[in-house]
Amino acid sequence: MAGKNYRNKTKNPHNNPPAVVAIDELWTIDEVAAFLRVPVATLYRWRTHNDGPKAARIGRHLRYARVDVITWLRAQQDEAA
Repeated sequence: MAGKNYRNKTKNPHNNPPAVVAIDELWTIDEVAAFLRVPVATLYRWRTHNDGPKAARIGRHLRYARVDVITWLRAQQDEAA
């Protein structure tokens, strides 16, 4: 058996193609500002005070998941009621 290359027959999960995962649409800060009808500066201020919808920093850019913006907006509506 010497000299033969026997490979491990177990499947490596990393060799399988990735499953198709639906990702939510990402909005720029300008798109969120337009949707909420607030100035971009307001979104930056909310972010520094931990208010406003959740955002992710991707490189030097902020991106907002559409679902997070809508969830945050509904929470604001519930608080106002």
